[in-house]
Amino acid sequence: MTFLTVRGLVSGYDRSTVLTGIDLDLDRGATLGLLGRNGAGKSTLIMTLMGLVAPTAGSVRLDGVELAGRRPDVIAKAGVALVPQGRRVWATLTVAEHLALAARSRSGTWTIATVLDLLPRLAERRRQYAGQLSGGEQQMLAVARALLTNPRLVLLDEPSDGLAPAIVDQIGAVITTMQAEGVAVLLVEQDLHLAFAVADEIAVMEKGTVVHRVPTSQFRRDPDTAHRLLGVA
Repeated sequence: MTFLTVRGLVSGYDRSTVLTGIDLDLDRGATLGLLGRNGAGKSTLIMTLMGLVAPTAGSVRLDGVELAGRRPDVIAKAGVALVPQGRRVWATLTVAEHLALAARSRSGTWTIATVLDLLPRLAERRRQYAGQLSGGEQQMLAVARALLTNPRLVLLDEPSDGLAPAIVDQIGAVITTMQAEGVAVLLVEQDLHLAFAVADEIAVMEKGTVVHRVPTSQFRRDPDTAHRLLGVA
């Protein structure tokens, strides 16, 4: 059985339909890089999978359990974690307080100790308020918060946005660690370097649906298709 199965997913905002029928599969421990031009519906897909946008049609099954239309807390308890675009950390809570809150969600391999071992900069900043952290440190905190829920599926929305290359490389290393732990990852990303480095396959969205999906190595060998779908060489 495919770990994540999405069929005919339709959603949007108010009277506007953004996702027009998404079909998507993802195996346990696999990483799918989701690309597309601005407005293609990538973030809406992430938000719908997390239950933050209500679908109007379709199915989302995680390990055989239907999650479409469920509340975000129910979806989180099923093992789905979100690293949102823009980090969305709580500025007035310390790093330690963020980690303590996240660690209450689910027990498992990831603990505060193992997360701080993976992300040592956060250990140095434990007593700092999140609002005092750099953009890269806030992104690491958002990733740590997701890991501490001991997820089975992580949804990453533009994790490289606005960050220095060295920080982006650290995010890539964390994703590789997730893969080794058997965590499935859906990565929405504009940074092709990061997507190509970690993704097993690349999917491209256009006008609210997936129009192209191939192994990453094949996508990299086909610049004409990349240019046609993304406007890049």
